[in-house]
Formats: sequence, C-alpha cells, structure tokens
Amino acid sequence: MAECGRGGAAGGALPTSPGPALGAKGALKAGVGEGGGGGGRLGHGRARYDSGGVSNGDCSLGVSGDEARASPTRGPRGVALAPTPSAVVCTLPRESKPGGLPRRSSIIKDGTKQKRERKKTVSFSSMPTEKKISSASDCINSMVEGSELKKVRSNSRIYHRYFLLDADMQSLRWEPSKKDSEKAKIDIKSIKEVRTGKNTDIFRSNGISDQISEDCAFSVIYGENYESLDLVANSADVANIWVTGLRYLISYGKHTLDMLESSQDNMRTSWVSQMFSEIDVDNLGHITLCNAVQCIRNLNPGLKTSKIELKFKELHKSKDKAGTEVTKEEFIEVFHELCTRPEIYFLLVQFSSNKEFLDTKDLMMFLEAEQGVAHINEEISLEIIHKYEPSKEGQEKGWLSIDGFTNYLMSPDCYIFDPEHKKVCQDMKQPLSHYFINSSHNTYLIEDQFRGPSDITGYIRALKMGCRSVELDVWDGPDNEPVIYTGHTMTSQIVFRSVIDIINKYAFFASEYPLILCLENHCSIKQQKVMVQHMKKLLGDKLYTTSPNVEESYLPSPDVLKGKILIKAKKLSSNCSGVEGDVTDEDEGAEMSQRMGKENMEQPNNVPVKRFQLCKELSELVSICKSVQFKEFQVSFQVQKYWEVCSFNEVLASKYANENPGDFVNYNKRFLARVFPSPMRIDSSNMNPQDFWKCGCQIVAMNFQTPGLMMDLNIGWFRQNGNCGYVLRPAIMREEVSFFSANTKDSVPGVSPQLLHIKIISGQNFPKPKGSGAKGDVVDPYVYVEIHGIPADCAEQRTKTVHQNGDAPIFDESFEFQINLPELAMVRFVVLDDDYIGDEFIGQYTIPFECLQTGYRHVPLQSLTGEVLAHASLFVHVAITNRRGGGKPHKRGLSVRKGKKSREYASLRTLWIKTVDEVFKNAQPPIRDATDLRENMQMIQSLKALIENADAVYEKIVHCQKAAMEFHEHLHSIGTKEGLKERKLQKAVESFTWNITILKGQADLLKYAKNETLENLKQIHFAAVSCGLNKPGTENADVQKPRRSLEVIPEKANDETGE
Repeated sequence: MAECGRGGAAGGALPTSPGPALGAKGALKAGVGEGGGGGGRLGHGRARYDSGGVSNGDCSLGVSGDEARASPTRGPRGVALAPTPSAVVCTLPRESKPGGLPRRSSIIKDGTKQKRERKKTVSFSSMPTEKKISSASDCINSMVEGSELKKVRSNSRIYHRYFLLDADMQSLRWEPSKKDSEKAKIDIKSIKEVRTGKNTDIFRSNGISDQISEDCAFSVIYGENYESLDLVANSADVANIWVTGLRYLISYGKHTLDMLESSQDNMRTSWVSQMFSEIDVDNLGHITLCNAVQCIRNLNPGLKTSKIELKFKELHKSKDKAGTEVTKEEFIEVFHELCTRPEIYFLLVQFSSNKEFLDTKDLMMFLEAEQGVAHINEEISLEIIHKYEPSKEGQEKGWLSIDGFTNYLMSPDCYIFDPEHKKVCQDMKQPLSHYFINSSHNTYLIEDQFRGPSDITGYIRALKMGCRSVELDVWDGPDNEPVIYTGHTMTSQIVFRSVIDIINKYAFFASEYPLILCLENHCSIKQQKVMVQHMKKLLGDKLYTTSPNVEESYLPSPDVLKGKILIKAKKLSSNCSGVEGDVTDEDEGAEMSQRMGKENMEQPNNVPVKRFQLCKELSELVSICKSVQFKEFQVSFQVQKYWEVCSFNEVLASKYANENPGDFVNYNKRFLARVFPSPMRIDSSNMNPQDFWKCGCQIVAMNFQTPGLMMDLNIGWFRQNGNCGYVLRPAIMREEVSFFSANTKDSVPGVSPQLLHIKIISGQNFPKPKGSGAKGDVVDPYVYVEIHGIPADCAEQRTKTVHQNGDAPIFDESFEFQINLPELAMVRFVVLDDDYIGDEFIGQYTIPFECLQTGYRHVPLQSLTGEVLAHASLFVHVAITNRRGGGKPHKRGLSVRKGKKSREYASLRTLWIKTVDEVFKNAQPPIRDATDLRENMQMIQSLKALIENADAVYEKIVHCQKAAMEFHEHLHSIGTKEGLKERKLQKAVESFTWNITILKGQADLLKYAKNETLENLKQIHFAAVSCGLNKPGTENADVQKPRRSLEVIPEKANDETGE
C-alpha cells in the first residue's frame, strides 16, 4: 500500500517493510512521509527527486528554445548566482510607443534576408525580459520579427525554418529555402483558414505525429486547391501568436494596419487612462511612483509591490529618465505589461472573432462550448459583463475586455469546485451504513500519541471541520471526576465533563446530521455513573437511546437521526438482569494484540481475554452502535445484528482488504465498520483512508492534528456533500446483489470508465516555501497531478520545472487519466519548488472527481495546514469524456477530441447452472444492442436511433435482470442439486453477482446515454439560437465581424510548399 502522493508533514510510517515509493523518477534522497497500510510513501517534506522530472507536453521535437537557453549557475546550497556569459538571453527590441505597435516607418521592409539580425543583450534583472502579448498588435510585431518553426511534410519529414511576416503585412515568408525568395511565401489574401492542432492529413499521416504537441501545432490552409502548410512551434505561446495574428490579418485584410493603429485608443487604454486621471487630480501629467504602484496593486492584488516598483525603474532606466514621477504613457505601459495574462488573451481572441473584447454572443459561445453552462442566453452574459467588466464603456456596450474576462475567470464562479456540492446534495435517507462518515481518532490530542498534550480545542477544531465521529478515551480521575487521555502514556488529562460540555456546544455547528461518540470506557462503576449523569444533564434530548427494531435489517438514515448524538460503546446483553455486568475490555491496543495472537498458530492463547464491569445506566445509553468484537466474515453474515459495530486496527483491516476484499465490501453493506490507526503510530501519523474507503469502511478514524497528504484526502473527500460529514458510498457498494472487489486493477463491471483530460496552463503568485531560504526569493515550480482511488485508478503525472518564475509560470502541459470508478476517485494538485537540496512544498488542492467543473478553471491553492494561500492558484482546463461513448454532456470541454477505440462488449460469466445460464444467455443480444446504440453516438441518424430504440432495449435488459433475481434466494440449493460443491458453488454465486452487476450497469448506461443525447440536442439548439443560426437570412449577418477563420474547410495538401 505504498503511497505516491506528495504533500504532508513528515510523519512516522508504520515500522513494517516499506513498499516501493511510487512516482519518483529519481532516487529519494531524504525525508520520510506518512505510511499507508503496511508500506511507506513518498513525502514532500524534504524529499528530493534527482531527475528533472517527466514532461509529456513539450511543444518541440528535440530541444526547445527554453531548454536550449542556459540557466544561471547555482552556488552552494542552490543560491542563484549572476548569469555567466553563456546565459545570454535573446530579447526582441522594445518599442517606446505604448501598446507596442510599430510605426509604419519602423517596420523592416527587407524581407529577402537569409536571417534576421536580432539584438542580443545580457540581462541581470530578476524580471522576465520578454514583452508580454496583450493585443493583436503585439502578435503582428512578433510575426514581423519572425520565429523559428518546424514545417511538417509527409513521410515524417520535418524542416526547421525561420518564418516571418513581410514588412507590408501582405505575405508570409520562410527561410532558408531552395526556392526563389518570391516563391517561398504565401500571400495573406490567399489564406482560407488557420486551423489549430493536428487536424490535417499531413499531421495525421506523419510518422512522428504522436511526438508533436497538439497545443503547438497549427496549419495554414491556402490557395484555390486548399493546400496546407503544417507548422509546429517551440511553445504553445508562439503557436498562439501566429494563429491570432494570421486570423486577424485574414479577417481585416488591407485594413489591418488601420485597425491596429485605431486599437491604440481602445476601451482598455481609455479605462486605464481614466484610472490615471483620477489620481492626477491636478492635471500635472504625472503622478508619484508610490501612487502608481498602489493603483496597480489595487487593480491586481496578487502583484508584489517590489515587482511593480522594479518594472517602473527599469522603464525609466531604459529611457535614461531621472526622477520617480510616472507619466500616463508609462503607467499604461507598465499596467499592460504586469496585468495582462497572455494565456487568457489568447483564449479571449479565440472566441472574440479577432476583436479585443467579447460581446454577449461571444461570451455565450464560450460559456456554452467550454464552461458547460446550459440554457445560456444574452441576459446571463450581460449579468456577467456587468459584474466583472471594470470599464463603464464595456458595461454600457455589453463588452467584456481582457481585464473583465480575467476577473471572471479568477472569480469563484470559475473555480474548479462545483458549487452544487457546497450544500448537501446527496440522498440522506439511505441507511447509516451506506455512508462514509468523517471520523477523528484520539480527538483530544493536539500532538503525538505518547507524550502530547490533551486539549478540548481538539474537539472544537474537529467538529468545526465537519467531523461526525469523535473519540473519548475515559479513565478514572481524581475527586470522582472521570478524565480523558490515552492510557499507559504520558499524555496530559482533561476532565470528561468539560469535553461533554464542548461537544454539546459544537456538536451541530457544521452539520445537523448525527454525531457518534466513540466511548472507550476504562472507568470504575462509580465513575461510570458520573459519566452517565454528565451526559444526560448536558446532552439531554440530543442523546439517541431508542432501542433498535429487531424486525428491520438496516440502520436508520442520517435524515431520521438529525440533531441526535449516538453513543458507540459496550452494552450489556439483553438477558442481564442485574445493575451491572461484565463485558470484554475496550482497550483497542489490547484487542488488536489479542486478535493477532489468536491468529498466530504457534501461540494460539498467548493473550488472555480482558473483561471489566459495566453499569446498566451507561449500557442503556447505547442504542444502535453497540461495540462487539469481530470474529470472521461468515460468522458475521449469519449472527451479527445490524446495530452492532466492529472496530478494526489498520493492520487487521489491511489484511482483510488484501485477502478478502469482496467479503469486506459485502460486510459493510449492512454493518458499520470503524478502522483506527495502529498504536505503533506514536507520532500521530495517518493511514491512507482510501485503502479502507475502497472496501466500504464507513468510519476511518484520522488524526486531525497531523496535516499532510492523508488529511488532505480526508478533508477533500468530505467537501463533496456540503461538508456535512456524510458522503453516500458508490451504488456498487450499496446494492444487495453487486460484484465489486476493492483491489481491482481493471474496469469495474457495470461502471463505464471516464477519461479525465487535464491541462495545466499556468500558475499565479506562488509564495516562497516556508523555511526555504537557500535560494533567496527564487522559486522554480513544477506541478504534480495525482489520482487517488481504487488501484486501477491510482496514477500521477508531473509538469516540467519552470525556472525562476513563481509569479506567473507557464506550464502548458496536458495529461490524460482513465477513471474506472469515478465515485471513489480524487484529484490532487501539488505545487513543489524544484531545488538541488530538497523539493519544497508550495501548495496543494484536493478535490473529489465528482466535484470537478469542466472548462477553464482556477484551482485555489492551500497551505500545508489547509489555509487558503492568498492569490495563489493554478489555471487549468478540464474535460471529461467517456471511453465507450456517452459521458457527461455538461462536463465535456469541446476542445478535447475523443480518440477512436475498438468496440468492447460486456461479458457475462457461466455459472454451470443450466436454468440460470439460460436466463443470462438471453441477455447477451440486448447487451450488444445497448453497446452499439451508445457507441454509435456520432451522427444525427445514430442519435435518432438511440432515442427511438433505447427504451425497448432497456426493458429487455431489465426483464432479464428480474428473471435472474428470482433464483437469488435459492441459488445455493439449486447449485447443490446441479452437483456444485464448495469452491465451484462459491464461484457460481460470485458469477451470479457479477452478471447481475453487468446487467444493471448496462441498463443504467443506456438510460444515461439516452438522457445525454436529449441534453446534447438541447445544447445544439441553444448554441444555434445564441449564434443566430435559427433565424432567416443569417448568411448575410455579421458582415462586419468575419468568422471565416473559425470555419472547417477541407484541405488538399501537395508538395508545392515542400523543399
């Protein structure tokens, strides 16, 4: 059970043989993290990964420009030294004109040179020297300067060429070339379309297409024969510059230069000028540096004051300007430089029809296509514009500028966490055993298990965090007052009465659903009676003491038990007539030793059973959570009552999870199971809750006082249902007849796998890791994306390291994960600082798969202890698709294409019981029909067939399922009559459960596919309405806003552009 996650305080692992440390691409030098189950795990604490890490999203083939550029050398302990001569950085000449638009006379007119001479400078500044792209004019400027691109041809041929835009903006040229200079060009007016990604025949047929990043590839479709020029940039940013610039050129043609010059006085510039004028109340034409810095800081709180000051000083120095006054032009230039995020600008122009803003229809298209907002209309778009657009002009005209678009994308409306899950959104009327319950171990401790202090603040903190099961380890205290502490240790003591008083005040602070008090009672009869008095007096009617109904089969629901406190403890047997009686000891450590001793064949009776006296008054407070000792699964299935609860030490629970995963899942369908950490975790480190959630264990007790990966998982997991402390378990874990093995390493029967596509685009305002002083203020971040769930789902990927940029690092890397059991999966984002000494933790965010919002989202990062890091976030794109057709329409990003997969049909198992096998045999044809209907959801005709035929196929599958279930009760006797014995009979029962699970799953998937199809057709309708495609005469609409660059035009490739 080795864990692969990063993040968490270095905690002690169980002293068992360590498992492999997953995910590290190099050797682990230092730092031990928490252990999960019986193995070790990789901690982020002071861990160091020797290799540079894995990068599956590099944009270039071979060495990219960023990789080729030498980095500053490091001194002792990783201190960044001044750049050496080899660290020369090539920069483009900066224009002094605000906005960066070159004057007509400044554009280089000689386009026939073999290579452009580019100015080289040595930069000693910590600030990035490249000018940010914040407008179409910046893109045109960059294209005039030129870029190295790779030209892709058929048969795996790739040519490295230098591409540039002609001085008159009429031609696209490349060099060197064997052709005449007049032929090694394409006229802009001949370009029909600029297509992003690998979406031409050349790309698809090229032998090394898999090595080319989708984000860095683009194609220019030109000429009467629709030929294609297929190109690959060294980075996604460079590709975006060319795509944006070329689309702008083909949209505005000969009027491009006029449009660029007029854009200098655009809405954004006017708004920034107004901000400046509000400060310059005396109309002096300049303001103080202090006021300028403060204004920009107010507009962008994430920026550091020192960074803004440095940018103004660099600008003044470049102009040889004395003094600190800031002019309007300087203010505008610095604002554009610091407050523009290129990745958001490129996203804006993708939907804005080459404008510098989004109108209401553009925004509707973005919300519908990428953010998955259903039933979108212009009113909703206008509401967003009025809420987030900073300029009055934009609000009045219904235009969303780059600043308004950035505000929107960074707002809680675009956080990755689905707001629907911020409130209770699950069915709370299921039996209590059908929920995972947020649980605390040794709640009274605020440090380690051996000598740490006990304090009532432990209970306050746990209850405020939504914990619904707390532990009270009660012992005899002085002055006839019971006390709480860990027995046989040096931990301090707190009075039982004060704890009950605090529980009474905070029990339902964060949740109205039932609270379980796990009493581990070690008191004498005298002090037990004192306990009863305190609980009755302080808790009163909140105590649930109603006797269980023997005619029922399951526990009451959380909804029925709202506002109630349940006592989990030992209880006298019903035939005990005295005022007291003896029961087995509740010492968890002793129970574990006893159980392990019994299972040791060499010493079967080495630990005697301990018993103690229990008073009837305390026993009567225990109702539906009676503590009993676990014996074995088959015994429990036959004799255990539904109101009896067993506790498992993590070592024993891990043993059952590995050796009897199916039995453990079936056991937890009806009975509550509590898993507590091994007493050997004296440092209060945590076990991995996922190891036991996957078996259906409801109460996995965590050490809330110990932060780290395991608590991140626990906290993240219980966010998904309004943080009420209860999460409904997956259906396959609740249904009476269902097949599920906790250790499955393949797809789950009856559950359609989901494909999760995550693109890590950029980061914002990463703080320097605490305790990291070796590198000064330098941060070299990289990101891990981890998937936690059943073994088949556990995976991780990491981005490349972005050196010396913690303020606005660009990652632009995409990952794909197959999620086989989405209801039990979690996604964790971890940001680390790459260092020679040891990679330091920067921040993390953990979210259940079911809570993901698709589209372009920001991920708010949290500290090691769970606090939100101010202004620190990741910008990501999320899409979810279904591996076998279907999927989630409201959660599917349209920018992700589904690859073709071979068709797979669900298989039913043979029981070797003739009458039952005949029923399942009849189910095979409708299963195949259901699969065909779902997987053919590509054409309108297929969608129509699905809608028309789904109900009939669904009824056939359900009919077969009902017919098979008639054999369920008597399956053992039928199998015995057929001659099946022992193992074969057990195998037949397992196969029956498997087949029922398949039938139910296939029926549900077909029903879901039909609903999804209807929803997709609705979305197509609303998209058509938003684009005006359902109105007559649309062919002549929007003449002023050409959309030619967004149309899909067939291309024809030939070798005219070859070498």
